[in-house]
Amino acid sequence: MAETKRLISLDAFRGFTIAAMIMVNNPGSWSHVYKPLLHVEWNGLTPTDLIFPFFIFIVGVSITLAYTKRLQAGVPKVPMYKKIVFRSLKIFVVGVLLWLFPKFDFESIRYAGVLQRIAVVFLFSALLFLNSKWKTQAIVAAVLVVGYWLAMVLIPTPGYGEAMLEPGANLAAWIDTKLLPGYMWQKTWDPEGLFSTLPAIATAISGMLAGHLILSKIPQERKVIYMFSFGFFAFVIGYWWDFIFPINKNIWTSSFVMVTSGLAAMVLAISLFFVDVMGRTRFTKPGIIFGSNAIAVYVLSDVWRLFFYQLKIAGNSLNVHFLDMFESAGWSLKFGSLLFALLFICFNFIPAWILYKKKIFIKL
Repeated sequence: MAETKRLISLDAFRGFTIAAMIMVNNPGSWSHVYKPLLHVEWNGLTPTDLIFPFFIFIVGVSITLAYTKRLQAGVPKVPMYKKIVFRSLKIFVVGVLLWLFPKFDFESIRYAGVLQRIAVVFLFSALLFLNSKWKTQAIVAAVLVVGYWLAMVLIPTPGYGEAMLEPGANLAAWIDTKLLPGYMWQKTWDPEGLFSTLPAIATAISGMLAGHLILSKIPQERKVIYMFSFGFFAFVIGYWWDFIFPINKNIWTSSFVMVTSGLAAMVLAISLFFVDVMGRTRFTKPGIIFGSNAIAVYVLSDVWRLFFYQLKIAGNSLNVHFLDMFESAGWSLKFGSLLFALLFICFNFIPAWILYKKKIFIKL
């Protein structure tokens, strides 16, 4: 895995993660969804809960690979700072605009969100990378997850007299009510809120550390072994931590960081082995195509959603017509809902493929 060679496994991992994100966000009906394709209501973990932290982990890996190359090429830091800030602002603004689309009701603007969190995490993680070594980055990640845990379980939740870890009744939710402007996803708190973004930065740093391992000079097979082992170790720590600080995506608990980062590292290690070491790239192409314009495709899927879910044809939207067909035939509505989501992915694959073929790479 030479430094100048792109990691096919990482590109495919990014693309398949975005495809999974689009799938779980766009079922045929939210009333008919298989449980693994839903977020857990509070404590716990489903496959769907892995998607967002996996993407943030990939952001971290990409930061190390991209900016190491630029530093080695002698690119001055100041222009890089400007590009990092500008890119973060672009992603943040696009996230806000997606929330406003298509009505643009600025009275109910939401400043938190998936893209907004990615923007903030990217900003802090990239700046940290440019100004520190891997040991410092590891220490910062440890301080974030341990500090967040201690704050959440030791500081009494205002209004309750004790530390709470319930929906809307926890320190992170209280901080949202006091500091987060605009509309919040859960009315009084937001799963992409302010305080819970701190451990999300630790998720990105875990990816950055994986990137350092990828760029190290040790043999390729040993990189895979080390990455898988570190990932498994983090996974085990996270599940032990779950006993005192439950795994929870909504408030991005420290145990959630460890479990999901560990799983992401193990998946990447396996991908590295089969794709980049063994050269088995046959099934990676769809992921590479999606991953080459990952955020742009995600944004486009939100725009297409308007036509698939809100445009009325013969009195109903396309998703309703699709499920009506399944209901009339007596088939499973959950399967129909999943099939609609898969077809929606295929539809979004078309512009992704066109952009890829024309070598157009939109850098949001």
